[in-house]
Amino acid sequence: MRAVPQFGAQLEGRIYRDRPAVFGIAERDGEIALVRVEKPGHGAWIDLPGGAVDPGEGEAEALVREFGEETGLAVAPDTPFARADQYFLSTEGQAYDNRAGFWTVRILGEAPGLKIEEDHTLIWLSPDEVLRRLRHDAHAWAVAAWLRINSRG
Repeated sequence: MRAVPQFGAQLEGRIYRDRPAVFGIAERDGEIALVRVEKPGHGAWIDLPGGAVDPGEGEAEALVREFGEETGLAVAPDTPFARADQYFLSTEGQAYDNRAGFWTVRILGEAPGLKIEEDHTLIWLSPDEVLRRLRHDAHAWAVAAWLRINSRG
């Protein structure tokens, strides 16, 4: 069995709870869908759309829900292509180890009624810029893996 890469570092004295998560890569016209997140008291950052898998949900179901809530896009999960873990602190100070699946998704259309996360804004960036700007190293690693998979002919 192949080991799952672990990103981030644990801060001493913190207990990092496992957090099942899923993130997606949607591509359109050579650009990747991202969310720009702006929370009060914190600088803005860039993430792949996605997040926690709720109890009773599968990754595909969570991915559809999270994409809609964060971007206002209706998507269909396509292929899971990577797994990676990331230690991080939430804006509320909670310590997590995201145990994340990364999937490709197909965009079905705009669905503004799904969007409920007002602090998330859909943006589109070139893969090169995505690699430079993503907040989490695990996300950048997954985008690099996706680029390699999609460049093979």
